[in-house]
Amino acid sequence: MITDFPAAIIAATRKKISAFLRRDFIKPAAYFILLFLTYYLGYLSAVSKNPLCEPHRHYSTTTTTNNTTNMIKPPSQAAAVDHYQFKTRCGDPIPSQLIRQSILNRVFNGTSPYHDFPQPHIKPLLRQQRIKGWGSTGAVFKNLINKVRPKTIIELGTFLGASAIHMAELTRQLGLDTQILCIDDFRGWPGLPNQFRDIKMVNGDTMLMYQFMQNVVQFNATEAIIFMPFSTGSALETLCAWGVTGDLIEVDAGHDFHSAWSDINRAYKLLRPGGVIFGHDYFTVADNRGVRRAVNMFARVNGLRVKADGQHWVLGSL
Repeated sequence: MITDFPAAIIAATRKKISAFLRRDFIKPAAYFILLFLTYYLGYLSAVSKNPLCEPHRHYSTTTTTNNTTNMIKPPSQAAAVDHYQFKTRCGDPIPSQLIRQSILNRVFNGTSPYHDFPQPHIKPLLRQQRIKGWGSTGAVFKNLINKVRPKTIIELGTFLGASAIHMAELTRQLGLDTQILCIDDFRGWPGLPNQFRDIKMVNGDTMLMYQFMQNVVQFNATEAIIFMPFSTGSALETLCAWGVTGDLIEVDAGHDFHSAWSDINRAYKLLRPGGVIFGHDYFTVADNRGVRRAVNMFARVNGLRVKADGQHWVLGSL
């Protein structure tokens, strides 16, 4: 078995190869053999140190229709491998009422980014209102907000702010003083200018963030919605260090497996006890090659249950 390959044999083999080459048998073919064996033996050595490594193992659960619940088996010891390990030590949680000011101080030098917005050179490039989203007003938002009654909501993947504005309105109707923190690099994707021609581009920079801000201003939600214009990975690691946590966390940024897997793992570290993490695109053509695979794997590793609500997934305890 590869996992039983002793290090002593690997070292002895390398020693014999070196001895062979010192006896004046060096030829081009010998160089090739040496490189190949060194690489292969190194690989065997690395795998033997981590016998739990299963790089091609896929996890999945059976999903039938929407509004169903998937029962995920508790994690086994085989789950304790490197790609399940994300930053685990976060700063001490700060009170929810201090989160907005903390973001303003650390990201915007203490001044609201909505102050004097929009600047004269930006205003002509914006539409008064441009709301666009996918699944941004689904029943899952009202269901979870009614259940959790969150003081802090963290949203990964904001685009033009459709779901954030919808959540701000829902919390307002319930009389909740909820702070919504949106995380997005506001760069969109390659080809966005061709798909959304009314979102202008200046020197290679799309006006996506400014149009999002304009939408928030238009709906009078500047006190409820603050944002961090960075990648989800860097923002979540930073929020972890700052002790920022959320009662409700929506994951709807990258939709490939690796992006979703990374976002879910990092976001879960910021979830307050009793909070809920959820996201969009559980049922797509990507199936187990995208968001669904990441969600199911995370649930399996952490002993959680996946509940489908329309196109959304919700993670809860078993």
